Amino acid sequence: MAEAFRNRTEAGRALAAHLESFRDDDVVVLGLPRGGVPVAFEIATHIDAPLDVIVVRKVGVPGQPELAMGAIGEDGVRVVNDHVIAMVGATEAQFDQVETREREELERRAARFRGQARRTPLDGRTAVIVDDGIATGSTARAACQVARAHGAARIVLAVPVAAPESVTALLDAADEIVCVEQPAWLQAVGQWYHDFTQVDDDTVVDLLDRARRRESQSTDRQPPGLRDPIDAEVDVDVGGMALPGHLSVPADACGVVIFAHGSGSSRHSPRNQYVADRLNAAGLGTLTFDLLTDHEAADRRNVFDIDLLANRLARTASWVHGHEPLGKLSIALFGASTGAAAALVAADDPPVPIAAVVSRGGRPDLAGTHLSRVTAPTLLIVGGDDTVVLELNRDAQRQLVCENRLSVVPGATHLFEEPGTLDAAASLAADWFVEHCTTSPPDAV
Repeated sequence: MAEAFRNRTEAGRALAAHLESFRDDDVVVLGLPRGGVPVAFEIATHIDAPLDVIVVRKVGVPGQPELAMGAIGEDGVRVVNDHVIAMVGATEAQFDQVETREREELERRAARFRGQARRTPLDGRTAVIVDDGIATGSTARAACQVARAHGAARIVLAVPVAAPESVTALLDAADEIVCVEQPAWLQAVGQWYHDFTQVDDDTVVDLLDRARRRESQSTDRQPPGLRDPIDAEVDVDVGGMALPGHLSVPADACGVVIFAHGSGSSRHSPRNQYVADRLNAAGLGTLTFDLLTDHEAADRRNVFDIDLLANRLARTASWVHGHEPLGKLSIALFGASTGAAAALVAADDPPVPIAAVVSRGGRPDLAGTHLSRVTAPTLLIVGGDDTVVLELNRDAQRQLVCENRLSVVPGATHLFEEPGTLDAAASLAADWFVEHCTTSPPDAV
């Protein structure tokens, strides 16, 4: 049996494609913690909907905890299955006893995942309940019941993979069920994932925080003034020399990301172009350009001349800032391989403020002592199987004093050629840039 999904992120994106019709509805995406939250995060991002967790606990029959005589949710929600209670002869006192124990755990989990944030109201809205898969369906049923009790007008149960018999059994609990794969024989959900690593609490909290920031930015951000999109070939003036590039800026972009490619690459790099397309889709402008002329690139010493590359990059940032109407937008840097070192050196003492830096498979170690002087928020993205570069990035991170994060993409090697890995890196970069470009002023120092 072939694995359908590389990981939960890939599964979430596959499922999101089936939920496109919900983009303009009054929807709340609810992930079942913990495994359902990474899947739900991708859906919420794709359809631009708020993300929350739905914390539920089954009230199991004493001695038969797998058989639910009810379910409970936050804010005192209580669902009672009179049929099961009658069938097993459970008393009200027994139900209350189990409920008290389960509610303590429910409240603990809700506080851990949500912190000080309030539960997203469901009254009159469509609740899209998401898990990473359904085997028996008992937890999914409880979630549907609780969401209904919270006032949801419509319940949509969405999963990447489920047993067909479970889908059939849940038709009375949800108004609609969306499922990508329904294998005839499903022993365990994890069989349908290459990577089914357990999701920890910190990951759930981080995804919820990122989703809240995205929602806040899309609600509060005032467009910086660029109304018409730009898609043009340009010549970047880097001090008496013109370097060819391509500028792509969507309408109402929140910033422009300047790309610094690695050694042996160019502005035509398919990997950088893929990332640039993803950033454009996230509302970010991009400038891909050649840091060296063809003649200069023929001399391999120039390819590794980090000071030269950083100087070109800094001049390019000044060019973007002075290029109407881009001067109103935040400027950020994206570097790959040696280009990442150039980006970090350029961010040490930039001629214009740099809102953020992202390094993909980068060599930040080549930035040397500049690392400790970088003030721009910096994200280091490294492949989990790129072991040598991963250690170099860990060492470099210890030297950074700015806001920073090291994100490891499981299964990726240096060029992120493995299925889904470049997509994961692009998503991480887009989130980082959107977060910091919408909060950093573009005014020159």
